[in-house]
Amino acid sequence: MTLDTITRYDPDRISRRDGHALVVGASMAGLLAARVLADGFETVTIVEKDRLPAGANTRPGVPQSRHIHVLQRAGQEMLDDLFSGYTEELTEAGGLEIDAAVDFDVYTEGDFLAKGPVRMPMYCASRPLFESVTRQRVAALENVTIRDHCQFIGLVTDDGASTVEGVTVRSRGDGREIDADLVVDATGRTSRTPTWLENNGYTPPPTDVVTIGVAYSTIVLERDAADRRALVVFPTPPNRRGCATFPIEGGRRVLTLAGYHGDHAPTDPDGFADFADSLPVPDVRTLLEDQEVVSEDIAFYPIPSNRRRRYEDLEEFPEGLLVVGDAIASFNPIYGQGMSVAALEAAQLHHTLATDGRDGIALPFFERAGRVVDEAWMLSTGADFKYPETSGPRPFGTGVTNRYLARLTRKAHSDWRLAEAFGRVGFMETGAASLFHPRIAWRVLKPGR
Repeated sequence: MTLDTITRYDPDRISRRDGHALVVGASMAGLLAARVLADGFETVTIVEKDRLPAGANTRPGVPQSRHIHVLQRAGQEMLDDLFSGYTEELTEAGGLEIDAAVDFDVYTEGDFLAKGPVRMPMYCASRPLFESVTRQRVAALENVTIRDHCQFIGLVTDDGASTVEGVTVRSRGDGREIDADLVVDATGRTSRTPTWLENNGYTPPPTDVVTIGVAYSTIVLERDAADRRALVVFPTPPNRRGCATFPIEGGRRVLTLAGYHGDHAPTDPDGFADFADSLPVPDVRTLLEDQEVVSEDIAFYPIPSNRRRRYEDLEEFPEGLLVVGDAIASFNPIYGQGMSVAALEAAQLHHTLATDGRDGIALPFFERAGRVVDEAWMLSTGADFKYPETSGPRPFGTGVTNRYLARLTRKAHSDWRLAEAFGRVGFMETGAASLFHPRIAWRVLKPGR
């Protein structure tokens, strides 16, 4: 499910507001879930183990926050729906609006994609700024409370563990229980919900793991105010190396080098520069020569696998509990899907509350969230299977699809219509099926370069 197929958020669909909802984790997924729950519950509490920074600063609970983050068009539209004026506030806080049709260079299959005449707005900022603006908007809601430095310990249930009735937390050394009518697990990849389900007599969700062995090495550079360029180099086999750089707030740009299956960029300056030299474009080395490094060190972040917990396959689930965000599915971040998937899931949570109500909410929500994850999962893992070393469940038709997409992107080096169609799928505006429309397929399959 993508922007063109999802029903948009409509706050007037929910009129009932009572009870207490509790969200574990102040991640983007947790914040967006809290925003939606605030429409249907009298009070909403977010508990977060980290001390939350006052501004756009990194924190231990988001180790990936120092690296590239992209807000796709689907995420942008959903955030503007949930928080009126969100993108304007983001730019007022220092984020940048660029035109992806002009400022964004995409290198894949041996060359850059063609530039087209149709404007494609794109918003660039650091992950801490995206999160800070979102957190401030959620905290401003009259019925939402955020409790930081509050460690989640476990779930509180009735005697038969058929209903979750709250959580146990530890805050500043003291443990206590917090009652809740609904608990939402937004704790990310390390979610303990599958283990809890198994320990309490439930079937845990089937889990798909696609091993990719990717790691990021990232620095921050100075940026001239007029320099709004963004660049992504997607690795093309047998080459395992790629990169991305985007302008961010504060006259800076973030530069990430990525490598598949153990071919990782070093975290010492000379090794980092040598890795940049090995890329098929000179742009990154030029940046390193022309712009001063302003980060204190080179941040490293490994992503061993894509991971999807198929909650939508379950037939039984306890009342009063939900799972969202990376706790459902986490993807190879090179495709920039995470925040936008979280935003689309929040819209699906809204529709579940409006259509099905809160009783037995889990299974209808998981079915809707699964449709969001399906599209992102197919794109991410399908592309990862270009490498024979990638292991795990392979999406149906991956080989044929990858050959078709490789031909499409090669044609898109000189055909801006194909480049635009490819970009809109990457921005999660339209589904991958749109690339097989007869109008597009003819441009891909017709003879000639």
